[in-house]
Amino acid sequence: MRTFWFAALVVLTSGTLRAETLGDYWGTADEESKYYRIVEVPFPEELALEAGSFEVLPDERLAIGTRRGEIFFVDGAFDENPQPKYRRYAAGLDEVMGLSYRDGSFYITQQTEVTRVTDTDGDGRADEFKTLSDAWGFRNYHEFAFGSKMDAEGNIWVALCLSESYRSKVPFRGWCVKVTKDGKLIPVCSGIRSPCGIGPNEHGVMFYAESQGPWNGSCSLKALEPGGFMGHPVSFNWYPLAEQLGPAPVVPNTPSRMEIERRRVKELVPYAVVFPYRKMGRSISGFVVDRTGGKFGPFQNQIFIGDFSLSVVMRATTEKVNGVWQGACYPFREGLATGLLACEFTPRGDLMVGGTNRGWPVRGPRPYALQRLDWTGKVPFEVKEINARPDGFLVTFTKPVDRAVAALPETYALTTYTHIYQQGYGSPEVDHTTPRVLKAVVSHDALQVRLQVEGLIQGHVHEFDFEHLRSEESAPLVHRNAYYTLNEIPRP
Repeated sequence: MRTFWFAALVVLTSGTLRAETLGDYWGTADEESKYYRIVEVPFPEELALEAGSFEVLPDERLAIGTRRGEIFFVDGAFDENPQPKYRRYAAGLDEVMGLSYRDGSFYITQQTEVTRVTDTDGDGRADEFKTLSDAWGFRNYHEFAFGSKMDAEGNIWVALCLSESYRSKVPFRGWCVKVTKDGKLIPVCSGIRSPCGIGPNEHGVMFYAESQGPWNGSCSLKALEPGGFMGHPVSFNWYPLAEQLGPAPVVPNTPSRMEIERRRVKELVPYAVVFPYRKMGRSISGFVVDRTGGKFGPFQNQIFIGDFSLSVVMRATTEKVNGVWQGACYPFREGLATGLLACEFTPRGDLMVGGTNRGWPVRGPRPYALQRLDWTGKVPFEVKEINARPDGFLVTFTKPVDRAVAALPETYALTTYTHIYQQGYGSPEVDHTTPRVLKAVVSHDALQVRLQVEGLIQGHVHEFDFEHLRSEESAPLVHRNAYYTLNEIPRP
């Protein structure tokens, strides 16, 4: 789903191919496994299970929608030592990249439509397929469609990939649309390039995962604001089909910066969370919010998001500052077996992940896999969350810090950069600066440090390196880096 996935994911050394290392940014999978173990969820060898979407049914079975157009029911996927049984519920669909269940029916998003799928005679197999909306066009295999779970009003939000990754040849390619429960299509916003995940953030606002490419310097999470422009102008030809949104915005034809252009183009929605290329994935994908109430460890109410190319899971947190969404991303777990497309929390509080390598190279060694991340009960020493403050940042940790070390301003290394907002493919990190931490104040419980920073740069990613920080037990962080996208500096 990303043309940039053709970038090398393996390195040739003495005639041998090996996966590129993430150690400079992530640490090691062995260290991560102390806290979150990978559990294999086996499936029959003859079943090519390319998971594209998940849903947990009311009876706590797992439903899987696949890239091959099937829906499977799985009994036993959530067991501690799973030996699951699979039953095919539906087939003949087209890349099921959205799966939601309500009132006895599935509401699925496939490349060409949103469909209600029902088992009317109770035999365990779907027999009624009703098109709710097929009001967008389809002409090319790369015109993927990613659908949300049904929202509180009964709508399915659909993020539509461009035609052939670069063009918009048929209606609403490069748009987000809503499909109501009675089948009405409502255009939401334009400017999408190549999405691979859509759903609410931890505050219940609809976001989508965007990939690096033209007009997108790096991968990012973006808020789907009604009437907004997500940054890629090639889909403007469909504004006549969305008259309620007014005329198309005017965008630059020369390289610029997002911070400059969002001040000029009122519809332009900035990246809420930038995932710096390779450091934090190459092609971010499906995401889900941890609503397990602590069953998955200390990160409740945070976003967990996969990456297709690097076969990793990351975390993100968002906040609204001066009316604009922004936030941070953090490494979480590497070592997954294939390219991740979907993730879903189980009733036990574990994280189910799955996907495929079909179409593009991925770091994971298998063509497809179904796996689960289970918390071991041990709390890792991690950056839990970073929040912006008028004069710096508030950093929260999962375990108390060493007060003496944490109170030293020189403990913290901070750099900033942004990306070029341009028609060209992606962007290097540009406009680097080096802010200085003037003061570090440790909270009473030693779980937070308030950093007073000289040199905050609005519109820049602020990259933190906590290499020298230590816990009360003198342990280093499992992951030393975090990345905050500072669209707005909070008012005093």
